[in-house]
Amino acid sequence: QVQLVESGGGLVQPGGSLNLPCAASGSPFSTYRMNWVRQAPGKGLEWVSFTHSGGSTTTYADSVKGRFTISRNNTNNTLYLQTTSLYPEDTAVYYCTTLVSGVGDFWGQGTQVTVSS
Repeated sequence: QVQLVESGGGLVQPGGSLNLPCAASGSPFSTYRMNWVRQAPGKGLEWVSFTHSGGSTTTYADSVKGRFTISRNNTNNTLYLQTTSLYPEDTAVYYCTTLVSGVGDFWGQGTQVTVSS
């Protein structure tokens, strides 16, 4: 089955940047449509960004548009989320996810991003 592992999180000051990779294994990554989803403390899940299997089509939540960039490298089976101009409101656990048609949805363990001065 699909296995996803996020990393790259940490503590950053407002206005800072973090690059979050998600390493995929277990199935052909190049066929997957991928999403980033986040969960702020005490709040529900929020969709952040999407990219199709080729990586050229991308969409973003209004809250992160212009600040975050989703990309992928199908050679090393890694999805990326580049974050810039971070706000305290961006503090959350960030997950990469995929829905495989006819199989189900898969999530990584998440990586914590904390934006605080």
